[in-house]
Amino acid sequence: MTGKEIRSRVGGTLLTLLGVSVVVFIVLRALPGDAITAKLGTESGVLDHAQRQALEHYYGIDQPLLAQYFGWLRAVLSGNLGVSADSGQSVTSMLAAALPVTVELAVLATLLGAPAGVFLGVLAAARPGRPRDIGVQGAALLGLAIPEFVLGSVLVAVLASAFGYFPNAGAFVPLTESVSANLGQMIYPAAVLAVAFAAIVMRTTRSAYLEMARADFVRTAQGKGLAPSRVRLRHVLHNAGIPILTIIGIQFGYLLGGTVIVEQIFALPGVGRLLLNAILNHDYAVVQSTVLVIAAIFVLVNLVVDLLYRVLDPRVRIS
Repeated sequence: MTGKEIRSRVGGTLLTLLGVSVVVFIVLRALPGDAITAKLGTESGVLDHAQRQALEHYYGIDQPLLAQYFGWLRAVLSGNLGVSADSGQSVTSMLAAALPVTVELAVLATLLGAPAGVFLGVLAAARPGRPRDIGVQGAALLGLAIPEFVLGSVLVAVLASAFGYFPNAGAFVPLTESVSANLGQMIYPAAVLAVAFAAIVMRTTRSAYLEMARADFVRTAQGKGLAPSRVRLRHVLHNAGIPILTIIGIQFGYLLGGTVIVEQIFALPGVGRLLLNAILNHDYAVVQSTVLVIAAIFVLVNLVVDLLYRVLDPRVRIS
């Protein structure tokens, strides 16, 4: 990657994060209520003017919107993500506790969903239009159609009624304390997330595989008498790797901020649950900084995927 490409990528990343910060700031302020009403509920209506002013100053919402935004942005640029108005904890410490849970959940879902999706995609594309292809596509469509909260709730109910196991009961066990206990809590929510993940990867794999299977170099390889398995793996699937890798990277980045429902169902103290509680409490510093961190990680994942392109396809390096 040349210096010009690096500068362009960094500049685009900064503009993206700036746009994310502006959007989340505006959307938060557009929500009904504020931190005072979220904290006190109906009791906020009996506050007198002096009490409301004191609370607005405490929560930092007594300043003009531009002053609030640039004050928060200056703090973030200096490395200070802010302090939660609800709990009094620093946002950095809250993210340090929640982010490993969500990252582990996303990694497990990717490890389960990506290989399954690629396998099913190749399985379907190897016999296009046949019953196997139709069956795999139907299963993928079903996996995309079932909402995560339905699948998660059904799984919890089945485990509880059939096996007497409650995956959302008890305190969360970090991976550093007990690998077996941690995986026992994480494998089921990861499996729920992996269903839609595998379905999306399967559809992309099937399309990319069929497109590459019609390429001239594949027909040449077949004409040379190469084994069908080698043609499928070395020539077709290998050259279909870029769109497959792209969708895996996008889905992994999505999981870092899209696990709210599953974390709620399985009582996991991850970023999604942290973000949901902060939104309900109008905890502006937590929401703004958490969304910004998620966006930064998503951009970083895309950069890593872009670099992997160059490993998979020499033509990308040349261009």
